[in-house]
Amino acid sequence: MKTRFLTLSILLLGASAFAGSPEASKSKSKVDAGTAAPHPQRAQETDADATNSAINERDNHPGEPTADRQSNQRSDVDLTAEIRRSVVSDKSLSTNAHNVKIVAQNGQVTLKGPVRSEAEKKSIEQRASSIAGQSNVKNEIDVQP
Repeated sequence: MKTRFLTLSILLLGASAFAGSPEASKSKSKVDAGTAAPHPQRAQETDADATNSAINERDNHPGEPTADRQSNQRSDVDLTAEIRRSVVSDKSLSTNAHNVKIVAQNGQVTLKGPVRSEAEKKSIEQRASSIAGQSNVKNEIDVQP
């Protein structure tokens, strides 16, 4: 009985020491990161400048629709969510296109952000228009190849 308890204690102590070791998880992730082949589309997107502070400057003006000014009315939240689901479900779109800002205020939808092509811009606008109505969509998406 004593040996069973001792063996169990040693196993638990060893397992907890290994699980809590930050070096073990860091070294594993470095090895995995070095051996994984990069995704071709993601490799392209990381070449671009990730900062978009200049683009976001226009959003600092009062009254400009931004994500932090998104309406909390249930109808606007549902509208935004439905458009977002539609955009994200299209796997042919780039990561930038999937991350376009969709802001609904009183049924009016504003689309903002950078995309890779005019085709992506049109695709997102069509998806939003089919859900919210053409007259309720304002497209401010920028094409940045």
